Amino acid sequence: MNLGVKGDLKQEIFNEVNENVRALERLFPSVVKDGQVDFEALKEELGQFEEVGPEKYGLTWSGKQNAKKLAQQDIVGKTLKYIPEDSKNPETTENIYIEGDNLEVLKLLRQNYYGAIKMIYIDPPYNTGNDFVYNDNFKKSKYESDKEEGDISELGERYTINSKSSNKYHANWLNMMYPRLKVAKDLLTEDGIIFISIDDTEVNNLRSLCEEIFGVDNCLGCFARITKKAGKSTETIAKNNDYIIAFSKSKNSILYPFEHNDDGFKFVDEYESERGKYKLNQTLDYDTLGYVNSLDYPVKIDNDVYYAGNVTEEEYKIRKKSNPKDGFRWRWSKELFNFGYKNGFVVVKKYSNGTSRIYTKTYQNARINKDNNGKYSIEYIKRTKALSTLEFIDNCYSNDNSRKNIEEVFSRKIFEYSKPVELLYSLIKFATQKNDIVIDFFSGSGTLANSIIKLNANDKGNRRFIMVQLPEKTDIKSEAYKAGYKNICDIGKERIRRAGELIKEENKDKEGIEDLDIGFKVFRVGDTNIRWNYEKEDLKTLSNEVTIKSKEEQATFDFIAATKSQATLGETVSAKDRLDFMPGVKDIDIVYEILLRQRDIPLSAKVELLEDIGKRTYIFADSYLVCLEEDITAELIEKLAELNPLPIKFILRDSAFGDDIALKDEAYRRLKALIERNSGENKKSYTVEFI
Repeated sequence: MNLGVKGDLKQEIFNEVNENVRALERLFPSVVKDGQVDFEALKEELGQFEEVGPEKYGLTWSGKQNAKKLAQQDIVGKTLKYIPEDSKNPETTENIYIEGDNLEVLKLLRQNYYGAIKMIYIDPPYNTGNDFVYNDNFKKSKYESDKEEGDISELGERYTINSKSSNKYHANWLNMMYPRLKVAKDLLTEDGIIFISIDDTEVNNLRSLCEEIFGVDNCLGCFARITKKAGKSTETIAKNNDYIIAFSKSKNSILYPFEHNDDGFKFVDEYESERGKYKLNQTLDYDTLGYVNSLDYPVKIDNDVYYAGNVTEEEYKIRKKSNPKDGFRWRWSKELFNFGYKNGFVVVKKYSNGTSRIYTKTYQNARINKDNNGKYSIEYIKRTKALSTLEFIDNCYSNDNSRKNIEEVFSRKIFEYSKPVELLYSLIKFATQKNDIVIDFFSGSGTLANSIIKLNANDKGNRRFIMVQLPEKTDIKSEAYKAGYKNICDIGKERIRRAGELIKEENKDKEGIEDLDIGFKVFRVGDTNIRWNYEKEDLKTLSNEVTIKSKEEQATFDFIAATKSQATLGETVSAKDRLDFMPGVKDIDIVYEILLRQRDIPLSAKVELLEDIGKRTYIFADSYLVCLEEDITAELIEKLAELNPLPIKFILRDSAFGDDIALKDEAYRRLKALIERNSGENKKSYTVEFI
């Protein structure tokens, strides 16, 4: 157990290459030597003892290598800033809404949600020639981007129309999708599933792309979805459907088949409370399965005796004697029949013409089970059915219904091309349990959040959503713009607010509906709040040239500090804050930026100000303490060491110790000694980091 591990807070959020090397080392210890991969040894482990030729099966396109590199690059200089004024029920909600480029967001979330997301659903641009692709080289100059990519928004936006006339038409789309899917895979649980909506323009490329990222054996299926009954007509063909491609992260994926709601279950008997309704299966006798002598026996029910094929006793005796190859016989053995009849699984139907037939019953929630010793018993089950690849051809899954969903919330046509709630509701129900997390990083109008809230209301679940959307501007001629929604994020957030209230009202008489989570915390991608070590050293050198005494000199320092962020510092900001943090930042933003560097801590974690300790000391997830106080005192150290429960990590400011290294070491040793004393015999592991 480590007591008091000390180090600096790292700017790096997640290093995928290092994670991959560690995973490889776990599989093949002999191929990783001193942190480096021996590729020849790896080939031998994989049974490849000869050089593979340059030609081999696989999907390739212009820019693929750059797309791979982009997926592996860590996100630097970015963070998520909390927007409380746009949030709903932020103190209690576990749902998240994030505005920003989804590739940046996925990378920012990778540390916190690594292996934590049970289901991903995305509805990316279909690449029809009129929609956009993300421009991941937006930081380059227009000339550079035009030269390399052939297209970019004149405003330098992160997305641009991908015209069919582009000679990199499919490549541009693949370059956008590859890194996003690659990073998204890291977020999935081992039994996680991803669903992707697409049409026939890119369905083949998308499937090949997913086979490369998730594995060929992990393709769960390709579902057809009705788009519009009338279809989108050409001269000869009406296009009535698009597709949903489903992949699992591994072969350990878990799905939850739908309950069987077959209308055939319509009869009731005295067992209904235990077994549910039943349907008449088929007659007990058959003439098409081949004659078996042991299955041709008399059946006595009440005072009547029945023979297979509804024959007389004389006819039965003749059949038994001749033992023909073809002829009626029972489907069940005599032992099974006796058990089934005794326990209500057999019924006799008498007809008006005087004939009778014996039928077996199939119950909704019960069946006969036979163990390894041949003993029969009643097994209580929940009868389910598999999800058909034609499940979504009903009109309730069409675009017509999605427009109705939007109008129910906004009372007008605010958003085009959303998916219907019924579709997402079914997918979520099929792929998740009640406490799972689901993410949509092309979230559009917010259908997924709407669907999760509805499903939670119906089954008392606590599924949580993470919605990610770039704030694309709405067309100034659109209904959305006229209604005051200047970008798609405005639409998505408002839909979630309204839909949550509507669902709660519709279910107001349900027990526990008051606990339904209809809130969400809003975050926005922004520049880092922290001056990392290399920047701090720069500013310390510069600040040494400035004596902060006069207004003139203070203004000079303001100018020096502001050059790093192109912003003006407030007059009340202290010199230490100028050295440690960017201009105009809030403490809460710094805390969340630190939170993003902790494994397995969700953004919904509770963040508290510890006013008993100081004005700038926070704790999140009840375990991580962030002390932004400008001066470390003995009294402060005492208070930190007395916290109960003890945080597992303490983050302090380097500048709080000034240039006194001895004071810093003494404070660290004192904190360590006090914690060990307060812990008694139960020594606790903790870490101290400095920013």
